[in-house]
Amino acid sequence: MSTTAQRRVLLAAPRGYCAGVDRAVIAVEKALEQYGAPIYVRKEIVHNKYVVRTLEKQGAIFVDETEEVPEGSIVVFSAHGVAPSVHDEAKAGKLATIDATCPLVTKVHKEAVRFADEDYDILLVGHEGHEEVVGTMGEAPDRIHLVDGAEDVANVRVRDESKVVWLSQTTLSVDETMATVGELKKRFPLLVSPPSDDICYATQNRQVVVKQIAPETDLLIVVGSKNSSNSVRLVEVGLEYGAKAAHLVDFAEELDEAWLAGVGTVGLTSGASVPEILVQGVLAWLAERGFGDVEVVRTAEETLTFSLPKELRRDLRAEAAGKL
Repeated sequence: MSTTAQRRVLLAAPRGYCAGVDRAVIAVEKALEQYGAPIYVRKEIVHNKYVVRTLEKQGAIFVDETEEVPEGSIVVFSAHGVAPSVHDEAKAGKLATIDATCPLVTKVHKEAVRFADEDYDILLVGHEGHEEVVGTMGEAPDRIHLVDGAEDVANVRVRDESKVVWLSQTTLSVDETMATVGELKKRFPLLVSPPSDDICYATQNRQVVVKQIAPETDLLIVVGSKNSSNSVRLVEVGLEYGAKAAHLVDFAEELDEAWLAGVGTVGLTSGASVPEILVQGVLAWLAERGFGDVEVVRTAEETLTFSLPKELRRDLRAEAAGKL
């Protein structure tokens, strides 16, 4: 067991920004640079307080609903995706749109449309009210049934048990999702699986490294916002795999020195929507308290990138003005 005489930090890698988040944040920055402020963003572009505040300072205006955006303006749709009805609202409001939906979320949307067209009942494993779930369900509301955990499986009702497929929210715990799918397969032996796993590569990678460091960790610190599903999952995974304690924080200022009592090894990671500057702030805070020995634990290399939304290659201000 670790002792306070062996103070160290196990720094998880990969951590922080995934390709979809990077693309979405850059999309807003490029829109501000290319078209000038204000640029409206429907919902938080990604679930991170620091990112939202930073973009607000640059001229982004975040709104909850499309109807809040003035006619003729530019609105960016968040990385979590939106239902087709939201695109219709934007069109009705004469808005120019930039769709920053993560391509991995778009993949799930397309799967939902395809299976609905083939007359399947779609069992969507996810958390009720999450923006990604709301957007996906909007693709085929009459065919998609939300399954919020294994305990929800008993409540599922379908039209034809021989035509059922499961899909999932991309940011869930891998273990939790497969446990739910296992229960679904017991109820529906002919359940069809999606062509490929819906849980995004970054979510999986961040959970894998946490599973590796958790058994050695007295205290796990996850940098991320409380409305970030994948960040919350990292705390849960850490505790499940052996971390003695785990906390989710947005900023180093939220750390509590009392958490370090009797701690020898601190595990540190961050959710997929967290910029590295926030992790460095936590490392500096820990170093000031004797945790200057940092060991990077890497379980995967991430090289995936996504091209920016195609709308950034057009003159959207002119298009919006033309709609008025």
